[in-house]
Amino acid sequence: MTLIKSISGIRGTIGGAQGENLTPIDAVKYAAAYGSWVKLQRNKEAYRVVVGRDARISGEMIQQLVMNTLVGMGITVIDLDLSTTPTVEMAVIMEHADGGIILTASHNPKQWNALKLLNNKGEFLNAAEGQKILDLAEAGDIDFAEVDNLGEIHKNDAYIDMHIDEVLDLPLVNAEAIKACGFKVVVDGVNSTGGIAIPLLLEALGVEPVKLYCTPNGEFPHNPEPLKEHLGDLMELVVEEGADFGIVVDPDVDRLAFVDEKGEMFGEEYTLVAVADYVLQNTPGNTVSNMSSSRALRDVTEKHGGTYTASAVGEVNVVEMMKETKAVIGGEGNGGIIYPELHYGRDSLVGVALFLSFLAEQKIAVSEIRKKYTAYFMSKKKIELTPQLDVDAILKAMEAKYASEDINTIDGVKIDFAENWVHLRKSNTEPIIRIYTEAKSQEEADKLADRIISEIREIAG
Repeated sequence: MTLIKSISGIRGTIGGAQGENLTPIDAVKYAAAYGSWVKLQRNKEAYRVVVGRDARISGEMIQQLVMNTLVGMGITVIDLDLSTTPTVEMAVIMEHADGGIILTASHNPKQWNALKLLNNKGEFLNAAEGQKILDLAEAGDIDFAEVDNLGEIHKNDAYIDMHIDEVLDLPLVNAEAIKACGFKVVVDGVNSTGGIAIPLLLEALGVEPVKLYCTPNGEFPHNPEPLKEHLGDLMELVVEEGADFGIVVDPDVDRLAFVDEKGEMFGEEYTLVAVADYVLQNTPGNTVSNMSSSRALRDVTEKHGGTYTASAVGEVNVVEMMKETKAVIGGEGNGGIIYPELHYGRDSLVGVALFLSFLAEQKIAVSEIRKKYTAYFMSKKKIELTPQLDVDAILKAMEAKYASEDINTIDGVKIDFAENWVHLRKSNTEPIIRIYTEAKSQEEADKLADRIISEIREIAG
């Protein structure tokens, strides 16, 4: 069982001992630290924080603990209940709130949950802000409100609909063209809130949704990470239904992947590539993705005359680089689309709407769209960490071993070879080293990853 305290939030497994897992006491401790941080940011009389959750079994319990902790600090809570990460981000902006908390462990299995923390712009906290909250939690110097100054909870379940309205209002979302095509799309909502939001969006666009695992009960029918090996049911149903394509999202709906009309994976790395291609055709400019994302985005960006930049891994780092380079589209290769015209956050709803607009205008099958892009293949592997492993020393040794290659160390170690690359980094969310490789064939990508893993094991002894 695990509790991971990082600048990107507090993530852990439910049950077990306090301080070692995400127990009720830990949920209250870190919610209180966040509430203190909110008050330190803005000197005012009244504070408001938006709170929403995915459909995890533990979600309601954790949400009640978090919300009532904030109430006890004199903070008013806007309760979105079942929602999505991008919807909570949008609600912070639309409510002019002081921050937001999303209760979700993203792609982690059902025993996990987390507090993902937002600032008053509806964006994830930066490293300094996250560290301040960790420091406040450890110091335990928290002031709670007196009885006459307690906060309140205001329930608002309209925000998914409002989020969809904002998406439909975007100039590049061609709702008329989409409706004219009469698309039929299978949706795998992994029994979480994507099963609410994505079908509603499709219906608003005149698309027929075929629901697969769209009951938001938190009983994930397969591993919730949207990878090929977990999506056999979706791939089969797309073919059976004669659908135009399939959609799968993770439990909090900030990662998006497609299955083509033949039941084949479009490739989660290519979600961002295809959406960027559409955006750049209409609004030329720059793009950003993280260091672990495919070279295909660089290729598409340069085709349209823009400049591609790689950031450190982590949504906050991508957003910071997008602002710095004035990028018109960006995100992460794990299927995370960030479209600043709407907001600075990974958003599967806007990704679906833009992809459908692209598909409607191209008037070709999803499999044909995929053929437009250079075929890169990725291998994503990991090594479980033990307390005895000195990860920093391992990464330093790998950097030294490949010192003659093009090395980038802004986030772990990335080694760019002429025909492929490998990126090694400690995970922010799990006790593992991630090993990402990319090459011109799957065999080559897998072989490179296996070689690097062998070398790491040799160094580790």
